Amino acid sequence: MALSEIESYTEIMGVWLALMLSAGSMRSATSSVTPIIERSVKANNRDWRAVPEYNYFERDRAASGTRTYQVLMIDGSPYQRLVALNGRAISPARRAEEQRKLDQVLAERRNESPAERAKRVAAYQKDRQRDHELLNQMVQAFNFMLLGRRRLGQRTVYVLRATPRAGYLPPNREARTLIGMQGKLWIDTQTYQWVKVEAEVVRPVWIEGFLARVEPGTRFELEYTPVSGDVWLPKHFAMKAHATILFFIPHHDQEDESYFGYEKPAQGLADPPAMPLG
Repeated sequence: MALSEIESYTEIMGVWLALMLSAGSMRSATSSVTPIIERSVKANNRDWRAVPEYNYFERDRAASGTRTYQVLMIDGSPYQRLVALNGRAISPARRAEEQRKLDQVLAERRNESPAERAKRVAAYQKDRQRDHELLNQMVQAFNFMLLGRRRLGQRTVYVLRATPRAGYLPPNREARTLIGMQGKLWIDTQTYQWVKVEAEVVRPVWIEGFLARVEPGTRFELEYTPVSGDVWLPKHFAMKAHATILFFIPHHDQEDESYFGYEKPAQGLADPPAMPLG
């Protein structure tokens, strides 16, 4: 199995996270849920637009341990700098190497031609816009039903169930996974922000271009947190993916990522200050 094929399959799984970072107009199973969805749409559109305005930390957890990165928005697109391994700051030698790589990126972006910069930023924005557009397929693929109000941590939330809509025809390969999924949304009753999202594959789905079948047991969970004013951004994302590739090769993938330390960077292209790991 070529690595590129496995990476392409993993990218499809990653689409789900991006779908949850944006919102469009939703179709509901009952009229009672419509006002909730409409207000949450506005909140999530606002959050989606705000993402490029922040630096933050990302902690990736795996069986071998954790890796923590500082994600820096530098002149229109992000850059990841490794800052900790297994909860401990990296060694002085490794820190110097990471700083050297960051300095090189800063220098390269300072010296970019207008065309080079436009190409780099356009690639980043293209991915974001693709994710935003894919949400339109998600909202067409599901019906939403209000289950009631619950307490989730310190907040009161609306709980909504999302189930596949009969007759939905996905227009592209990326959207095909949606036909086999169902999930739940937890929406804050005061701000209408999404507090938590869960989704799982309940029946096999063929991804024809990759000769892959996404299997039941594939699921993800995404949680949000207030960041500044009326902006909420992701706090935690976990995913377990199961698939069969080339009709018989099993493939399993797992991700567990936490996000914290959101902070708006200084305007323009500048050397970013050191940020605490707390």
